[in-house]
Amino acid sequence: MQLWWAVSYINHTLSLFPPPHTNKIQLFLCSLLQYLGLTYTLLTMVENSNHDNFFSGRCIWVNGPVIVGAGPSGLAVGACLKEQGVPFIILEKGNCIASLWQNHTYDRLKLHLPKEFCQLPNFPLPESLPEYPTKYQFINYLESYAKHFEINPRFNEPVKSALYDKTCGLWRVKTDSSNGSSEGEVEYICRWLVVATGENAEKVVPEFEGLEEFGGLVMHSCDYKSGENYQGRNVLVVGCGNSGMEVSLDLCNHGAHPSMVVRSSVHVLPREILGKPTFKVVVSLMKWMPVWLVDKLLVVTARLVLGNIAKYGLKRPSKGPIQLKNMEGKTPVLDIGALKKIRSGEIKVVPGIKRFLHNSVELVNGDVLDIASVILATGYCSNVPSWLKENDFFSTNGFPKTPFPNGWKGKAGLYAVGFTRRGLSGASLDATRTAQDIGRIWKEETNQKKHYVGATMACYRRCISQIRFKILGTMIYTCTKIRVSQMHESSQRTVISLSSKTRIL
Repeated sequence: MQLWWAVSYINHTLSLFPPPHTNKIQLFLCSLLQYLGLTYTLLTMVENSNHDNFFSGRCIWVNGPVIVGAGPSGLAVGACLKEQGVPFIILEKGNCIASLWQNHTYDRLKLHLPKEFCQLPNFPLPESLPEYPTKYQFINYLESYAKHFEINPRFNEPVKSALYDKTCGLWRVKTDSSNGSSEGEVEYICRWLVVATGENAEKVVPEFEGLEEFGGLVMHSCDYKSGENYQGRNVLVVGCGNSGMEVSLDLCNHGAHPSMVVRSSVHVLPREILGKPTFKVVVSLMKWMPVWLVDKLLVVTARLVLGNIAKYGLKRPSKGPIQLKNMEGKTPVLDIGALKKIRSGEIKVVPGIKRFLHNSVELVNGDVLDIASVILATGYCSNVPSWLKENDFFSTNGFPKTPFPNGWKGKAGLYAVGFTRRGLSGASLDATRTAQDIGRIWKEETNQKKHYVGATMACYRRCISQIRFKILGTMIYTCTKIRVSQMHESSQRTVISLSSKTRIL
């Protein structure tokens, strides 16, 4: 409530001055409050808002950007901002950094790309790690990264809404905090908002007819850890991406009997070509060849190395793997052993699902399979549209409308990191650009403040003196008028003379 009283006092003070001088005093107050770490536009926002709603929870002014998400993308932005000397706050809905990696990945997971393409800015992955680090090795790297750059996110603070207030030119980010120190609704006020929740913020769970009648265990792959509890069981894996292939392979290695649902076409590539990682080969070829030609070479090489996989129910798309990734975000599958199990029949490939029955499933070709469990390897999606309000920078699918490499910056201080569809290397590139852009503005304004801070304080002292002088004159004038009405008629001329002099004040 102190802030609201400050608004009332400032408005009352401004009312004492004639209109021509009001704008000058507003500019002075803006400069003064910026020097104190606030801004006058914040007071304007409070004045134009519903006071009960504004003060229903805690309100925190952030002297720098707010970063939403403490995954690799958010950590990368924070580290780059540290290098620029810009303060910031990271808000994370989970209870740890990289909560998707730590809490929602299976045990056997390894990085699909070579480690040199997965390291974050200004802190390389240790040379002692293998070419494809395990998820535990990568998590340790991320924790070391946060410790090295002294990044301390605010955990258990899911963002409910983020709205750009055009009246004051600031972002209002509301969270539902449950971290103990600040439980309840908290509103952060900031000039810059960095969306770093990434492409895989929420799981995708499709609807199937009769699933509620199935009666067996149904889970998303984000909750799957290991196949050790599925030994001897018939398990239906829905999805044939990297997760679907690896879950099926893991189940098979633990003695389960997986059937993998392939609903659409998919590119399957060998993880290595002639002893070199496929991704490294692609990066080298892209420097000299157009995308369509590299795609042709990849398809031909995959056919030579892996053979004709269409006879096993795995049809290739008409678009090339790189083109499909860039346009639709569909990542090609890098084979790490699942194809061998498919050829041997240990992993069955089945068509799409028509409906679920009790302890069984009917496929679109009419076959009925008896199954005990269902694992939905149906992927993830962006959750940005659910909390970012009134903004046209993101499309309905939660990705920036402007494609890579120009989709990192929007209007009004809005940035996006981790939406390039190019993995951690793309996120690192956007994080560097975002921090440099904010850092440039920050340094320019900081230098300006250093030049006029002395003049601002001098102006402050003169203005305060003028305000006090004006208020004093008004009080004397008012008291004199009251006194005049009470004076005897014989003495009224003297007091009127005094009254006419006090008007000059």
